[in-house]
Amino acid sequence: MGVPVKILFLLLLHNSVQGVFTDEATLDLPKNYVIGWMETLNDDKLISEVTVPGTHDTMALHAGAVAECPPWLLENQLNAGIRYLELRVKGRNLKLVHGVFSQHTTFSDVVDTIKSFLSHYKTEVVLVQVKHESKGPFPDDIANELKNDSDCWVSDKIPLIKGVRGKIVFVQKNSFKLGIPLLETDEKDDNKVGDVRVTEAKDTEHLNEDLKDCKADIVVLNYSSGPGWPLLRLDKAPRSLSKEENFWLYTSLSPPNSNPCFGIIAMDCPSFDLIQRIIGFNY
Repeated sequence: MGVPVKILFLLLLHNSVQGVFTDEATLDLPKNYVIGWMETLNDDKLISEVTVPGTHDTMALHAGAVAECPPWLLENQLNAGIRYLELRVKGRNLKLVHGVFSQHTTFSDVVDTIKSFLSHYKTEVVLVQVKHESKGPFPDDIANELKNDSDCWVSDKIPLIKGVRGKIVFVQKNSFKLGIPLLETDEKDDNKVGDVRVTEAKDTEHLNEDLKDCKADIVVLNYSSGPGWPLLRLDKAPRSLSKEENFWLYTSLSPPNSNPCFGIIAMDCPSFDLIQRIIGFNY
């Protein structure tokens, strides 16, 4: 007796979703996979002209089921091809947080991890947005350390790739004034996901904006992620929602005849295959 068409469709849909979403903490890289994917990018290309896969709330690994975002440790995210990170920091020691939840590490620890990765893969560039969630300015002493660190790009000038290989490129955000300017396509409350179909329509609009906005004087950031709304519901948790959002994103980003620029695409729980599809737009 054959499998009913409806059940077969649901099974195929489930397998497709699983192919673009991951909630596994481990990362199994394909044999002969090249971690340093930026090596073949044109040296004279601006970093703002690169399509970059990233993670939303990069370090939200210990926030409970309703708030955890990417399942991989930072090292695994970088190895899988992620090149944009979003860090939420708080307090004098700049502890990594997600809302009220501590992520049991500090900004300094994260920077050290990125530098260690870049010391092995000197062709790569890692863009970092720092969301300073404490009242008052970002600590001057830490800002000065970054300004004097040859491994960090803190200028507001958009660099050529050849000028920042092996470096951390910071992007500006509110009280964090170091780095290159950023254009976020999301408007107020766009990242609150209630109806996934509404969010997908907004994301489509934003991706189309990215195609025309990628330019020399600013880096474009588009989110394919966000907190569920209303909050504190498991079916609205980032990992639950990302199953549908990532499937939509993967099917929407069909291989092009040319190489368009989508800027940065920040995601929750992207699979290795989804990350590779986004990287592929650079070739």
